Amino acid sequence: MHEDQQFPRTYRDAMARYAGHVQIITTAHGGAMRGVTATACCSVSDAPPTVLACVNRLKQQNAIFLESGNFALNTLGARHKALADAFSGLGNLTTDERFAMGEWHFEGSGAPVLQNALASFDCRLIEAKEMSTHWILLGEVVGVGLGTQDEALMYYQRNYREL
Repeated sequence: MHEDQQFPRTYRDAMARYAGHVQIITTAHGGAMRGVTATACCSVSDAPPTVLACVNRLKQQNAIFLESGNFALNTLGARHKALADAFSGLGNLTTDERFAMGEWHFEGSGAPVLQNALASFDCRLIEAKEMSTHWILLGEVVGVGLGTQDEALMYYQRNYREL
């Protein structure tokens, strides 16, 4: 633990200056679905294609990501801001209401994939590592979807931006 009492706040302020693409991480298992908005996602390797995504393990509903053995990364465009807000918990919508805001289909892994995402990565969970308040999910990409090349939705300085 850092001795400076202001360090956690300074860390969060510095991370707010780290621009990130906005994703909805989704999964399905036993008839239930889950989706969360995130920016902590990236490519790990292209041989074999592997991605990384982080989800808050303190939210009990996120345990489904470990149970399902699958997840999808759905890269959002600027037109998806309302969807990003909904899956981040704004508006207190139910899971069904959140998923009703988009068109979803299921690929090889069984995870819900956003039909008009800028890009989608359908993944088989190969490892989940507990790290502090989060799970780091590593997924082997078993399917990729390419949507239109619209403006990307980014998150920077605690606000959405378009790129």
